Amino acid sequence: MTPKLHDGEFQDRVVAVSGAAIGFGRAIARSFAAAGALVYATDIQVQALAETARGARIVTQVADLTDRRACAEWIHTIERDSGRAIDVLVNNAGGMLGQRHKPVEEVSDADWDAIFALNVDASFATVRAAAPQMKAAGRGRIINISSGAAFRPSRTRIQAYASAKHAVLGLTRQLAVELGPYGITVNTVAPGLVLTEIEKQKDWDALGAERQKSLLQGIALGRLGEAQDIADATLFFASSRAKFITGQMLPVNGGSF
Repeated sequence: MTPKLHDGEFQDRVVAVSGAAIGFGRAIARSFAAAGALVYATDIQVQALAETARGARIVTQVADLTDRRACAEWIHTIERDSGRAIDVLVNNAGGMLGQRHKPVEEVSDADWDAIFALNVDASFATVRAAAPQMKAAGRGRIINISSGAAFRPSRTRIQAYASAKHAVLGLTRQLAVELGPYGITVNTVAPGLVLTEIEKQKDWDALGAERQKSLLQGIALGRLGEAQDIADATLFFASSRAKFITGQMLPVNGGSF
């Protein structure tokens, strides 16, 4: 069950969440909705996005955020529909697009560009579109979902993925400096090892008991994360409790070392 916040802080706040069809995005969108926010969610997975919105105060729009014009149109649609600036923008869309590790000399331009388009360019484009109204309102929260690959090599060994997540951290810090004078905070949540999609579960199962045990021994809390752990950290950054925090990365990884 999604936990509810009872202090009313997010009541009627306009919250935009990208990549909301499954995993982190679904948990984030539904957590904000449970807290009273008016949530706008987007993804390219039509049926899964509809499931995210089922029974919740969530407005959905199918959009391919690798298209920067689609990013801008999604943001402007939210602003027109709500009649005001977005209060909280969560850039969660990302991932590996089904790619697997290849030696660097075998990585194509198309594979490299696709991962950057989804993980970095989409975040840039949504912020670019939302910034004018946020600045005019004199407030706002932007939370970018990155990864442990933002500060160390990725377990995936996918060069573009690790590079893109490092870039998300750099974008977060640069935007924090630029937008801070307008009352807008920009932070990033860096998830650790969390199993959310079926493919990730398959990869985990394929490791075998010994390898799984070894990985869990490298996590202080001795368990894998859950999507709700990432949602909770996101709501923290969006809350008044984080009003003097910006340009920061919060690893949510159970004490991975």
